[in-house]
Amino acid sequence: MTQKIDIRTGDTAVHVDQALQWIRSGLIIAAPLENGYAYLADAFDHDAVRAMHVMRGDALGIVSQVLISGQEVIDGIAREVSPNARALMSTFWPGQLTFNLYPQRGLSWDLGDDKHLDRVSVRVPSAPFVLALLGKSGPLAVASAAPAGTPPLINAFDISAREYDLAGIFDAGVLIQAPSSTIVSDGEPGIELIREGAVTLHQLQELVPDIIVSGSANPKPRE
Repeated sequence: MTQKIDIRTGDTAVHVDQALQWIRSGLIIAAPLENGYAYLADAFDHDAVRAMHVMRGDALGIVSQVLISGQEVIDGIAREVSPNARALMSTFWPGQLTFNLYPQRGLSWDLGDDKHLDRVSVRVPSAPFVLALLGKSGPLAVASAAPAGTPPLINAFDISAREYDLAGIFDAGVLIQAPSSTIVSDGEPGIELIREGAVTLHQLQELVPDIIVSGSANPKPRE
């Protein structure tokens, strides 16, 4: 049976330790991120990641994003990280900027692509509970707790996973509606904006003036 824990009360360290215990046991939890509740699993546990995709009803080949605790972890999971990418990380992490990076060769993970794609999406979240968990758990695979193709869930009571699929829900109440993360790609010929979200193109250009804008990025006009 899924256990619901209200992280607005009690000892946060105790709640984090409970989440860590479930993660290390190969189970899936739900917890609040900046713009909605998300499922979390050990990024190196193939079965847990696969189960998370099944819970959401994802099509084959959908790849989970990876959350890490800080920029100091990046060289352990990604290669060929450019100086421009590092500058953006230093400025916008923790926060809502996601990087599509080349993963380190030899990592024993399958995030949903059957190890066919040579890219991984990585972010350091600013959500306090999940960030505290990452400091103990290591990299976590993450996917929205909303069914595939639907808006983020801002209320934990709307999570509809079957009880035997989900170990625990860490409830922070109704979240404030917030933009999605901005996504950039790091590689040749440079930093490319894939999707504009919480971090704007103009903020990125202050650090990387020659950023490339993908045809699908649909950047917002400057206000």
